[in-house]
Amino acid sequence: MQKTPSNLLKNLTWEKVWGLFGKYSYVVSFLGLLLIATLINPLYFSYANLSTLLLQASIKGIIALGMAMLIICGMIDLSVGSIVALVAGLGVVVLNYTGNPWLTLLFCMAFGALLGSINGLLVAFGRIAPFIVTLATMSAYRSIIVQIGQGGPFNVDSEILPWFRMIAAGNVWGIPNLALIFIVIMIIVGIVMSRTKFGRYVYAVGSNEQAARLAGINVNMIKIMCFTITGLLAGISSFLLMSRLTSITAPNAGTQFELDAIAGVAIGGIAMTGGRGMIAGSFMGALMVQMIEGVLIAARIPPFLNGLVKGIIIIFTVLLQRRKANN
Repeated sequence: MQKTPSNLLKNLTWEKVWGLFGKYSYVVSFLGLLLIATLINPLYFSYANLSTLLLQASIKGIIALGMAMLIICGMIDLSVGSIVALVAGLGVVVLNYTGNPWLTLLFCMAFGALLGSINGLLVAFGRIAPFIVTLATMSAYRSIIVQIGQGGPFNVDSEILPWFRMIAAGNVWGIPNLALIFIVIMIIVGIVMSRTKFGRYVYAVGSNEQAARLAGINVNMIKIMCFTITGLLAGISSFLLMSRLTSITAPNAGTQFELDAIAGVAIGGIAMTGGRGMIAGSFMGALMVQMIEGVLIAARIPPFLNGLVKGIIIIFTVLLQRRKANN
């Protein structure tokens, strides 16, 4: 039988509609939030504002992509904010010493991957819950950089500052560099998760670790690689944060990044129990977290309540996911 629009509509059941909504709920949520933001501020839906949204969400959004991979694998990382602080602080030292941004970027990526792999090794071979491991390293990594800097800031040298600042402040054809980097990394991570054997293994481990092990998947290696990639992405975010701020204050740099990343993953429709979700969802989720902050400001709600709103969103999203799973 030929698939005509009328036949497709006849075959469309509520179960199928609900299934599509569950799979692409992040798109509906994004459009709904965008509508609310536009009603509050009619100028919100403009090219300038949307490009600013991408710019503001990019650094935390890159971390959210790594967090999405971990959560799909059935794990979590609470140390990403502290990794950003430690890598960015020492990254400024490397930049000031070498004057070479590319060498500094390589350092940030390698050091971030190293810190992430430490988390992965402790989880895989120490058989400690990811929550406990990363809670410990969150405190440890932050303490190290605060001690190195004696609580003070790490400042980019004045001679380097103008051109280094342009890495984050520049644009290509009117699109901010940070937004372009965010989009490119999202595409790469999305391809890795959807088109490669590694990505399939990550989903398998998150769905049922024991079954994945019996199927011959090296579960420990998958866990270590997920943490390592998350650390690498945190290292890239550190480099971009250095360029954007040009001064890293160790006690404050990267604070709440883990909460924003988890919120973005949850809002993006990725199952917090692991095994399900799309990387594009975490991309949209990161944008929505930034949009929520903008809506709160536009609605003149005190910024101190941002954390409360994000916490409520995470809880509500997890409850909704559990309801869908039970149905």
